[in-house]
Amino acid sequence: MQTDDFVAWHKAMGYTYETGAEALGMSRSGYHKLLSGQSAIDRRTALACAAVAAGLKEWTPEG
Repeated sequence: MQTDDFVAWHKAMGYTYETGAEALGMSRSGYHKLLSGQSAIDRRTALACAAVAAGLKEWTPEG
């Protein structure tokens, strides 16, 4: 996932910096760094974006 893809995901989800950061379980400043291209988007974050977009919740042993 590239920065442009992350920005498109952010917009498609209708997130603010606060709601986007919360959805991905990260700090607002970390989220800002991803949106601005200051930090690379790692595979875990890209997969988390896909999971959130698909409406998946955190995994639990009970399912």
